Amino acid sequence: MTDHHARTTGSYSYGGSPYDIHTSSLSQPSRQTVKFITAATIGVTLVFLSGLILVGTVIGLIIATPLLVIFSPILVPAAITLSLIAGGFVFSGGCGVAAIAALSWIYNYVSGNRPVGTDNLEYAKGLITDKAREVKEKAKDYGNYAQARGQESTQGTY
Repeated sequence: MTDHHARTTGSYSYGGSPYDIHTSSLSQPSRQTVKFITAATIGVTLVFLSGLILVGTVIGLIIATPLLVIFSPILVPAAITLSLIAGGFVFSGGCGVAAIAALSWIYNYVSGNRPVGTDNLEYAKGLITDKAREVKEKAKDYGNYAQARGQESTQGTY
C-alpha cells in the first residue's frame, strides 16, 4: 500500500477525506448542474403554485364581489360594530393587565421587596418632601410678614 492520502486497515480509513475530489463519483461540473436543476425545479414549482393561488384569489373575488355589494348595507355596520367590540375587549384586557402589574408592584414594594423603579420612587419622594418643606416655610414667613404688616397698619390708625 503506497497510498499517500490515507492508510486503510480492513474497511476503515485513517487520514483521508470521504469528500476527496479524486475519489468522488461526481465531477465538479456535474454537481453544479444537479444544483442548478434542483433549484430551477423548486423555483418553477413555487412560481406555478403562486400563480394558482393568484388565480384562485381572483376567482374568489369575482364570485364574492356581487354578494359583498348586495349585503354591504348590513356588512359594513356589522364590521364596524365588531371592530369596536373587539377594540373594547383588547383595551379592557390591557387595562386589566396594567392594573395587575401595578398591584403586584405595590404589593412587592409594601412587603419590603425592592421592585424595579424603587430607587426612582424614593428619589421623587425626597424631592417632593423637600419642596413641601420649602413651601411650608415660605408660607409661614409670608404669614408672619402679613401679620406684621397688619399690626403696623392697625397701630398706625389709632
